[in-house]
Amino acid sequence: MNALEIIQAGTVPYAEALEWQRELAEERIAGRLSHDVLLLLEHPPVVTLGRNSHAAHLLEPTGIEVFEVERGGDVTFHGPGQLVGYPILDLRSYEQDLHWYLRTLEQALIEALAILDIPAERHPGFTGVWTRGRKIASIGIHVKQWVTWHGFALNVTTDLAHFDRIVPCGIQSVEMTSVEREGGRGKGEGSLWDETVAAVIRGFDTAFTVTAQAESTRTLPAVTTSA
Repeated sequence: MNALEIIQAGTVPYAEALEWQRELAEERIAGRLSHDVLLLLEHPPVVTLGRNSHAAHLLEPTGIEVFEVERGGDVTFHGPGQLVGYPILDLRSYEQDLHWYLRTLEQALIEALAILDIPAERHPGFTGVWTRGRKIASIGIHVKQWVTWHGFALNVTTDLAHFDRIVPCGIQSVEMTSVEREGGRGKGEGSLWDETVAAVIRGFDTAFTVTAQAESTRTLPAVTTSA
């Protein structure tokens, strides 16, 4: 099994998180980082535009930061109450197949949502995860020399009104939802956020067949490398 370091970073401004994951990816490509990493965090409100974005899909740009980035996909929103995951994985240790990677990311989230008693599924022809006809998680990735960054955004307690600013992922008439709205619940006694984080980690364990290392909790981005 591949080792996967889990880093729970709290709330990180988007620009800092973007630079952090780029640095980690370059370290992984160069071999100075000997294991894979999954960053789990939140962002202050921000809109990001992927390589396939259309200007018309950003309906209300005023009053919010907007970033154009190298990930695939269209426009999406990140904000408080949304669990954002950035896997830094060397796909040479898994499958050198981007479609496999996207479907496995989806499966990890489907497994996680099942733990929370939310029935989730794929939507044919689209990337991401849906439940009961509503979209609950968005996915957009970038890969260089088979090392991944960017990743997924799972709405946990997100204020869904923020999605009125955009055409989410460029899908007309899509309805966004959240773990909270769908009545998700874990099996433990923690908060819905903590239960969701734990479920996502278990989902990654199952879908990617990895061994999650002892979790790190960091409040400021910092690159972790191995000698």
